[in-house]
Amino acid sequence: MAPSPTGEYHVGHIRTLLYNWAYARKMKGKFIIRIEDTDRKRFVPGATERILDVISDYGFDWDEGPRVGGPYAPYIQSERLQIYQKYANELIRKKAAYYCFCTPQRLAEMRKKQKERGVVSTKYDKLCLHLPQEKIIQNLNEGRSYVVRLNVTEGKVISFNDLVYGKVSVSTSEIDDQILLKSDGFPTYHFGVVVDDYLMKISHILRGNDWLPSTPKHILLYEAFGWQKPVYAHLPNLKELGSTKKLSKRYGPVSAREFLDQGYLPQALNNFLMFLGWNPGTDKEFYSLEEFIKAFSLEKIHKTDLVAFDRNKLDWMNGEYIRRMPDEELMEEIYKFYKKGYDKKIISETVPLIKTRIKKLSEYENLCLFFFKKTKVDKTLLGRNYKKHLQAALSGIEEIQDFNNLTLNQALLNCVKKNNFKTSDFFMDLRIAITGVKVTPPITESIVILGKDETLRRIKNLL
Repeated sequence: MAPSPTGEYHVGHIRTLLYNWAYARKMKGKFIIRIEDTDRKRFVPGATERILDVISDYGFDWDEGPRVGGPYAPYIQSERLQIYQKYANELIRKKAAYYCFCTPQRLAEMRKKQKERGVVSTKYDKLCLHLPQEKIIQNLNEGRSYVVRLNVTEGKVISFNDLVYGKVSVSTSEIDDQILLKSDGFPTYHFGVVVDDYLMKISHILRGNDWLPSTPKHILLYEAFGWQKPVYAHLPNLKELGSTKKLSKRYGPVSAREFLDQGYLPQALNNFLMFLGWNPGTDKEFYSLEEFIKAFSLEKIHKTDLVAFDRNKLDWMNGEYIRRMPDEELMEEIYKFYKKGYDKKIISETVPLIKTRIKKLSEYENLCLFFFKKTKVDKTLLGRNYKKHLQAALSGIEEIQDFNNLTLNQALLNCVKKNNFKTSDFFMDLRIAITGVKVTPPITESIVILGKDETLRRIKNLL
């Protein structure tokens, strides 16, 4: 997996990483992370660390790469510039690549003229390929800015077998003399990825199908060097449900970190992502990572362009994981999620009341904030008889000796019966007086957790 630190790590990258990771584990291979930070204009400081952190937080480990090292270090491309220069020079010696000294102005003018002639996809006109050797040496000695371009021979057909799409063939007439080495000495993605994949002995590449058109460019480089090609499998990308467009922030989170910040569990997210491009052919819906490794195969990857990211299905699945989680484990997850020092004892006592009512960890606070701090009561929420209701509740609760759910429930029902109150109105006024909101966990259980003294204090304060 080769993330580019030009922004936040996308949830689609996690899906692709999951497939690569599972395949490496299944085949008893090595899973490698390489940071491709050669796009210096879009490079975001700190992004590399955040990418590695979120990959770990989703539960994935790697055998080689940043933080763990490995036999082909460094695994950060900006630390490998001398390697790319060496291999660019090798291609130049083989006449498979050449120096290009054209200015941005000249290239813009060239493209403009091509478009005026009706050329749909503009290409470099190979002007610098024909420079005399003396001129090239002179330009280099004068320190003129240059890039290194691949010398693409026209009229050739590049064919390869993709494990998802089958045989793919592209004419070199459609391929530009792509830049391999930029004027700042950094490789382009296409050059760096091929050199590193070869040197790091990458056998299989599973990546999004938006990279399918780039694969012939990479194969040209493998052929120019005389290297064995890796095996390619291109995966469907993710789209919004009911749309033909890729995931968009308009519909909710898209970065991998945002989903965790919203209270989705990594194990639920991973389980959900497993099915976005792969289908086991069974009715089984819930997979641990270990089960997925055993079940995963490239033959079961969908041969489609885009797969729908159903956010409602994710909510359902996350809710199922919360419901199936042991109470103690869920308590720890909630405690870690809020990072506010909430009392673990109260979380532990409230978990059984709320675990069937929430789909995300972030929904816990909506239901349970009143346990940890007094919430302001909006009196417009109360019924017209709220004072009578609360006065009766106050008297009833004060009389309880052995304060528990059974005795409390009996005392409150006695209040309703004795005063001929409407049950729903009485309990709603009591709920709002104590919690400040209309939707909470069961109110008698909540009052017992709050305790008799705190409950009486809140009722008296309101009265």
